Amino acid sequence: MKRLQTILLFGTLLAGCSSLSAWAGSWQTNQSVGNFTKVHVYTPDTVSPVGQGRALLVVLHGCTQSVDAYLTANLEPAADAYGMVIAVPDALNKAGFSCWSYWQGTKSRSAGDYANLLSLVSAMTADTSKGIDPDQVYIAGLSSGAAFANTTACLAPDVFAGVGVSAGPSIGTSSSGAIGSCENADVATRCQQYAGSYSGSLNDQIASIAHGDADTTVDQCYNRQNAEGMAGAYNVTELPGSNVIGSGSRTMQEFLWQDGRVSMVWLNGVDHAWSGGAGASGSYINGNGYNYAMYLGQYFADNNQRVDRNQAPVVSNVSAADTGGQLQISGNAVDTDGSVSAVEVLVEDNAQNNYQYTTSTLANGDFSLTTASLPDALYVVTVSATDDAGATSDGVSVTARVGPPPPPTAPTLSNVVSDVSAQCVTVTGEVFDENEDLTSVSASFATGSVTANINGIAFNAQACDQPGGEQTIIVTATDASGLSATASVTVTVDAGVTATLSEHINAGRLDYTNYANCYLEYSDNAFKLNESSVSGQLCQWQDDDASCVGPQQACSAGGDNGSGGDGGSGGDGGDGGSGNTCAEYTTANYYHKVGGRAYSTGNYWAPDYFAQGTNAPMSGSTWGSNTLHSSDGSNWSLGSCP
Repeated sequence: MKRLQTILLFGTLLAGCSSLSAWAGSWQTNQSVGNFTKVHVYTPDTVSPVGQGRALLVVLHGCTQSVDAYLTANLEPAADAYGMVIAVPDALNKAGFSCWSYWQGTKSRSAGDYANLLSLVSAMTADTSKGIDPDQVYIAGLSSGAAFANTTACLAPDVFAGVGVSAGPSIGTSSSGAIGSCENADVATRCQQYAGSYSGSLNDQIASIAHGDADTTVDQCYNRQNAEGMAGAYNVTELPGSNVIGSGSRTMQEFLWQDGRVSMVWLNGVDHAWSGGAGASGSYINGNGYNYAMYLGQYFADNNQRVDRNQAPVVSNVSAADTGGQLQISGNAVDTDGSVSAVEVLVEDNAQNNYQYTTSTLANGDFSLTTASLPDALYVVTVSATDDAGATSDGVSVTARVGPPPPPTAPTLSNVVSDVSAQCVTVTGEVFDENEDLTSVSASFATGSVTANINGIAFNAQACDQPGGEQTIIVTATDASGLSATASVTVTVDAGVTATLSEHINAGRLDYTNYANCYLEYSDNAFKLNESSVSGQLCQWQDDDASCVGPQQACSAGGDNGSGGDGGSGGDGGDGGSGNTCAEYTTANYYHKVGGRAYSTGNYWAPDYFAQGTNAPMSGSTWGSNTLHSSDGSNWSLGSCP
């Protein structure tokens, strides 16, 4: 029950937070990655709760399904909650009705889209800006995409730590088995054969198998056949009983195998579609059930067999005081899943003279030591602890003076550096105050000043939703006497969105004022616009040489998905929360209709236009310009956001 409670609590927290802000990460649409020419990539600002860095989840579409459908499938809540980069590639070697060709072609790591998927993963993990942990790479899919994902995970178990199979025919079955009666398949044997010399990596791979209990397209027999087959490949046994996850009408029934290596879930009330939870929409996207991506994020984080789960010790209550020219240092160090083998103490002055000591803890975790006699100076004492498995804690720093204090002296800043992740900028560094009367460290970003967090001499400040382009961040350290020091660091934020001219206009990034210049330069090809700050709270979208620019307007606070639609949508209270951020677009009625915000009736040449959801009449027929706003992405009203 502990895991169920964790999921329900996370859903409740996200529901509570969603009304306050939009999702923290950002989409980059229509990217070329790993031989694929169209990949939608979502990068969260968060990191995985386990391992090192972010996870990567590759999601494969179903037959006849556009990858654009996943821009409104509620993948963002899971990505943000579990630190997962999401990549949704459009298959290159399609078969049948635009399907991933799981039933034909060579099953090989070097063949077709199997090779392309491995190239995609290689490119994504090599991108240091994504910070992906190679031990947390997963693949999932719907229908033909699910079967292809399962096959790929078996071909490359060393690459994929886990797989999610939603409404997928069993690996090795024919195309007829997808829409006809169930085909029997020895999934375990086939998976082991596909793995070949990599079969040893099946010993620490995990699999989630899911199916909607209202699916009448792909036979529901595959759910248990796939689950039992992967359990056979992993050599694990099913556990008794089941769990109900979710609440109200958004629930699923979960069956687990030994050590959580395999899960089989029934998505209650879901037809043949990807289950995205409340607010999800799009082709073969179901908004009636539980958010399966949220479940995958939790399942993968809880059961990944490859990440090092050893918890480092925690150091607390560190103090240091002068006792006759020596420092008396004490504190506490505990290790919840082992024991503390050593406590390391570094004593350093502002001239980089340092003294190192090692001690051990008592049964209750307390430690203490006394240094040798030290020259008069202000010292930074940093304490860390190492456990019996070799994990070392974060250092905890305090300052202590030996001898009398000096006259008032301004603080000093050093090692000031920045890190840019999507549209979040983090500034870190060190601050030293000889008088020990430091009152604050602040960082001035393009969006305003942020008070830094200070730990010993280390500080950090972060600001998200930064506008694109170059900005210089000023860091200021101030003490109680009013003395201060400053340092600066310059960063470049890429807030770009790639789309076609009509999609940029439809999304409100461009209007028709500069249409001719933009069309002459880019025609119908996709191109990138960056959002740059103009003044105050106003921003402007423009290309790299500012020859194609949009109107000055309110900054987007994170950009949009570039799809030309109405942006992403939130989840329900049980599985991800729902976003209430108001979206506003000003453009021609025709483009409102293309974006799903309006509809038309009447005369073909001069139709009447109405706002979707509210049926409010819109003036000007096809090329009349109107402003529409919505807080839920479904019901659009005339005018600007309130």
